[in-house]
Order: sequence, then structure tokens, then C-alpha cells
Amino acid sequence: MSSDTQRWIVGITGASGSQYGITLVRYLLQNNYTVHLLITDAGWRVLHDELGWHASRRSETLADQFDGYESNLKFHPIQDIGASIASGSYRVDGMVIIPCSMGSLAAVANGFSNNLLQRAADVMLKEGRKLIIVPRETPLSAIHLENMLKLSRLGVIIAPAMPAFYNKPGSVEDMVHFMVGKTLDSMGIDNQVYSRWGAEDDRSTKNT
Repeated sequence: MSSDTQRWIVGITGASGSQYGITLVRYLLQNNYTVHLLITDAGWRVLHDELGWHASRRSETLADQFDGYESNLKFHPIQDIGASIASGSYRVDGMVIIPCSMGSLAAVANGFSNNLLQRAADVMLKEGRKLIIVPRETPLSAIHLENMLKLSRLGVIIAPAMPAFYNKPGSVEDMVHFMVGKTLDSMGIDNQVYSRWGAEDDRSTKNT
């Protein structure tokens, strides 16, 4: 399926690491994917604290941040339970929750649907569609780990926000790009967002 027909849901929750989610959304929009964006109330708070976003002017803020991509960006209020993505009959390619708080993780693992993000994730599970969760918390309790294990056994991809250092990151942006690139890999989307291990060996082989 080409990118111009692919639709992904991206959820941003109240865990630290909001830049992961925003960078992923920007990449998808810039590459002509349709993005259904969900941000929890706690997610807006973190966006304000970490990136200076104005939670009180949500529509204007999103228009400023994603200027030029309005046609491919579908923003849904978190309590809009009548949204298209609340139904399994609406086709999307999958959903990513990045970053995912332990509260949202617990809700998804236990089948709660108290807001649109939780309901959309529940739809992914019941329809057998791809669901990728990028949890961001440390240390992890036994409850957190048990919830991740439960979801993993259901086929959910658990991709903790754990940046690598083999690529010698020189900035926070490099570390964010590594995690976003790994997430795109899990989505099945080809990308060159981060430096891959062994890439130099591949290039030297082609030049011999």
C-alpha cells in the first residue's frame, strides 16, 4: 500500500518524551501519510512543560506546529467517542501510542475505553490490526511489566523509549530520531531517520 493511502493513528499521552510523538507525526505528514492525532489532557500538559505548547489554544497550536499539512492531519478531541477511529469499520493501518504513560498502558491492557485513545487501541486489538506502544517510565514496577507482557502476548509491539549509543548521538535530536526510526521500522515503514548498525559495512560491500 502506498503512503498516500495509508492512515495511522498516533496517540500522545502524559508520559515524558512528547518530542518522540511530535517527531513521528511530522515524519508521517512529510511523507504523505494521513495521521489521526490523539492527545490526552495529561499529554497536553507535558507538551506545555517540555515544548512550550499552549494547551489553552489547542487548535491554533496544532495549526502552527503542522502548518502546510492540514489536509493529512485529522485531530480528534480525546473525548470524541463518535469519531471515525472509534469504530472497527473505519480502516486504518495501525496505531502508535508514543510516548505511552503507565496509566494509558494499564487501560489498554485491561480493556478500558474511557477516552478515544483507549477506545482506538481497543479497536486495534479486536480487529487484529497493528498496535505499537512506546512506554516511557523508569523504574518499572511488576504491575507495569505484567501489563506489557499481557499486551505482548496479544501481539502488541512493545518498543520502550531506550535510545542507543553505538551511533554516538551528538544531540537530544539524534536520540529522538533513533527512537522514531525504530518505531517506523515496527510500523513497517522504510526510513533513514537514524544511523543503522552495519550500514557502513553495506556501503563498503557495494563499492567493492
